[in-house]
Amino acid sequence: MRNRNFTIKATLAAMACTACVNLSAQQKEYPQPEKMTPGMSEYWTPQPKIVTPGDIKTNSAPSDAIVLFDGKDLSAWESTNGQPAQWTVHDGVFTVNKKTGDIQTKQKFNNYQLHIEWCVPENITGTSQGRGNSGIFMQGMYEVQVLDCYNNETYVNGQTGSIYKQTPPLANAMRKPGEWNVYDIIYTAPVFKEDGTYRVPPSITVIQNGIVLQNNTTILGTTEYIGFPKVVPHGAGPIILQSHGDPSEPISFRNIWLREL
Repeated sequence: MRNRNFTIKATLAAMACTACVNLSAQQKEYPQPEKMTPGMSEYWTPQPKIVTPGDIKTNSAPSDAIVLFDGKDLSAWESTNGQPAQWTVHDGVFTVNKKTGDIQTKQKFNNYQLHIEWCVPENITGTSQGRGNSGIFMQGMYEVQVLDCYNNETYVNGQTGSIYKQTPPLANAMRKPGEWNVYDIIYTAPVFKEDGTYRVPPSITVIQNGIVLQNNTTILGTTEYIGFPKVVPHGAGPIILQSHGDPSEPISFRNIWLREL
């Protein structure tokens, strides 16, 4: 047994020595790369396109934006039945007309950055979902909730900035009634498989008044009032603004623009 153990140990030692020799040979065969310089990890083309930011003082849109409302008219919008939009334009803003239903953009979109400002009336009444309720639908399918949640409690997946009935916001960033709120939304459209399921689901980032409410959130499907999300194959779609049926005073919108991504 002693001789056998000696033989095994000798064999293992020889194998280890052979491995060292082979490793040494490999190191000599593949020399270390030349010394790196900063320029070796830089590239200069293509340069990003130049986009002139909007003027903060005048609330103008960036130079490459599609202006959806400039304070003058609703020419970029229509009712969801295809008729002219009948919401009320006044003093550089427009206000929901609850008698005429939802409105939508005439143009359809996929991926985009959306800027939209909205204001709850100073004299708003009502509670929970019956207080300044509206919504912004991405591609006509997926709702980001608009609601007065300033000192107004409601179910959290229906709160301001929620993906309606799906994902609550990370914070309550509401300004008090009579003051303007700003949404900046980055939306990525879904990609579908041949069988109609998501290859890549839609996702969204929502920033309200400079505060992140949704951080690259996955949208699970349609935002249903009753029931759970459904996966419905679709292509480019409009942005829809909701005329909610609650009895509270209607909200207003202004300064809406979009950059396709």
